[in-house]
Amino acid sequence: MSVCALVAASECNEEHFKTLFDAGFFDEVYAVDAGFVYTKACGCDPDLIIGDFDSLGYVPDAQRTAEYPCDKDETDLELAFDRARMRRFDTIYVYGALGGRIDMTLATMQTIVRYAQLGITVHVIGLAEQLDVVIGPDALELPAHKDGIVSVFSASDVCEGVIERGLKYAFNDERITNTTVRGISNEMTGLPAVIGLEKGVLWVFHPIDMPELPCTPHTD
Repeated sequence: MSVCALVAASECNEEHFKTLFDAGFFDEVYAVDAGFVYTKACGCDPDLIIGDFDSLGYVPDAQRTAEYPCDKDETDLELAFDRARMRRFDTIYVYGALGGRIDMTLATMQTIVRYAQLGITVHVIGLAEQLDVVIGPDALELPAHKDGIVSVFSASDVCEGVIERGLKYAFNDERITNTTVRGISNEMTGLPAVIGLEKGVLWVFHPIDMPELPCTPHTD
């Protein structure tokens, strides 16, 4: 598994990022515009700093900086995703991309679907929740949490054959659409859980996971 972290400029779970960075979990880290402030605060010298830097207010003096004009069709996060895909990372962790402006959060949600459809595993880490994408037919396994909320939304027009196991309320071959909220606010019960579907694309919000970390810490 090759892992890249993208650190953007919205509300950032610095503790989660720093834990994984210090453990040497990420192969590369890209600071996205003012996400550079977060990486710097965590003692991380990013492998790439990318964006139009309208949020940061200046262009960092670093060895690898990719500056783009403000007048462009892509968001800075999209540009960072493109770089990570070009580098053939198969797993991407995204920080600082939930919360803040609602339109930018929606842009993040749409962006991760596109890259998930290209075969990249994407985990978006918020302050109190994690966002994953499931493309049917497939399932997402969630480790046991004593409590916590799990919400699913249809990213496609329709999701068929949605199941939820190990949660307070069971889904059995349900059909949900992108104009309903049938999947909101289910609850963890202290057991491992499974979210799956036969056809369509789901956004899944769930309690934050901490992956298994390598034994060798990160060193510069």
